[in-house]
Amino acid sequence: MNILVSNDDGYLAPGLAALVEAIGDLGRVTVVAPEQNHSGASNSLTLSRPLSIRAGHNGFWYVNGTPTDCVHLAVTGFLEVQPDLVVSGINDGANMGEDTIYSGTVAAAMEGHLLGIPAIAFSLAQKGYRHLDAAAAQARAVVARFQGGGLAGAPLLNVNLPALPGAAIRGIRATRLGRRHKAEPAVKAANPHGETVYWVGAVGAAADDGPGTDFHAVAAGYVSVTPLTADLTHVDGVGRVDAWLGA
Repeated sequence: MNILVSNDDGYLAPGLAALVEAIGDLGRVTVVAPEQNHSGASNSLTLSRPLSIRAGHNGFWYVNGTPTDCVHLAVTGFLEVQPDLVVSGINDGANMGEDTIYSGTVAAAMEGHLLGIPAIAFSLAQKGYRHLDAAAAQARAVVARFQGGGLAGAPLLNVNLPALPGAAIRGIRATRLGRRHKAEPAVKAANPHGETVYWVGAVGAAADDGPGTDFHAVAAGYVSVTPLTADLTHVDGVGRVDAWLGA
């Protein structure tokens, strides 16, 4: 199996190295990751300038662009052999609920999915890489399970890993996305020139974190696996809009 690995924290991120080490014996692994941290980049493509792919001292390829750029370039022009699986992560921090809309980690995996390749995004549910070894072992188990078959087509899976020792992780659950409250207010500050600047506020607390959600599973010590789709159509709303247009 040919596995393409990317992330949004950059090609030098500890989570990326841990993931590559964990899955290295499961296939032929190639890393194409951003040169710099692109957390929150979502599905952005760089169209205003050319991009470069360079070899890093750690054996990973890096791109002066976004996570989506990395996977798009790798699949559509850089790699001689198409990957059988795209894997993204391990992100430094959770990607649950609405986080998935903004996440560069999820976006890298989604680009593979959009190009017809199965894809998995992995995120460690707390920042700081605590118990990264245990998280990487769980990520490896998910990739190995995927290799065993059973999921047709090109699924897109969003996996959140509890920041717990391996013995404390209780298992794995299929989940849906929960919901967060709105984000905390922007933080107003002054730069060294006395000009007003703003920092985007912190994410909000969980609003919908009941049983069945990714929030609930991770809080209970389980690995959360949420199937995603890139189709944003509000299917139940199509009839209502049709009636509205015909009114």
